[in-house]
Amino acid sequence: MRTRPAVLALLCLCFAQIPSARSWAQDPRRAWDPSPSRDSVIQAGALPEDPTSPGKFPNIWSLDILLSNDGFGLGTIYRRSLTPDVSWFASFSISESKDEREVEYYDYYYGTTVSPGKLNRFMVLPLMAGIQFRLFREDIVDTFRPYVNAAVGPAMVYMMPYVEKVQTSDGLTYYDQMDFFKAIGRGHPHYTFGGYVGFGANFGTQRSSIFGINFRYYLTYPMSEGLPSLFDERNGEVKATKKNFGGFIISLNVGTAF
Repeated sequence: MRTRPAVLALLCLCFAQIPSARSWAQDPRRAWDPSPSRDSVIQAGALPEDPTSPGKFPNIWSLDILLSNDGFGLGTIYRRSLTPDVSWFASFSISESKDEREVEYYDYYYGTTVSPGKLNRFMVLPLMAGIQFRLFREDIVDTFRPYVNAAVGPAMVYMMPYVEKVQTSDGLTYYDQMDFFKAIGRGHPHYTFGGYVGFGANFGTQRSSIFGINFRYYLTYPMSEGLPSLFDERNGEVKATKKNFGGFIISLNVGTAF
């Protein structure tokens, strides 16, 4: 019976060496809590970063698909966040512009689209820099991020011939539609200045992937003399010029943030 005190002392020593048992003795609830404490998460550096922080994904590179009454276009945008609500960006795009007096017809015999009386094609290439401001960040869900934006910068209007004058061996003259790639080599650049204002939104929860839509209205400084756009096919004289190369455009944005 003398060994009983020694056995009890040994059990107490073993009990003191078990951390879980000691912590349970101090606070029984703590030993059964499976979730890590905030202090341990902070020490491990595993706290998620605020997704609205400009340091999360400060850079965005996106491709723009442009849709308008004049046709399609392509563009690209680089954007960098300054604050959770304000960003600056630079954009470049190329799109077609037409005279609003043009009339297109589909030629079923040749399977092509023709515009009688059209003299020149116009490609507009603006290089813009601007500011974007996010709206209602603290009031609506983060999967829908509306914004307004505005930009200014120089623009080049590249004018290419739509038709070429052909003279037959019999002395007859007619105008034939020129191939697009052939017309590029015969074009001439013209320069102006412009900008746009717009509003849009980005969608989704993945901040590293960008998908959104932007409605823009482009304003260009009118060219004083204008560029010849339509002509009289009977005598070959220019009958209309185009001075303004702005208009309404819908832009679909697809890109990545890093």
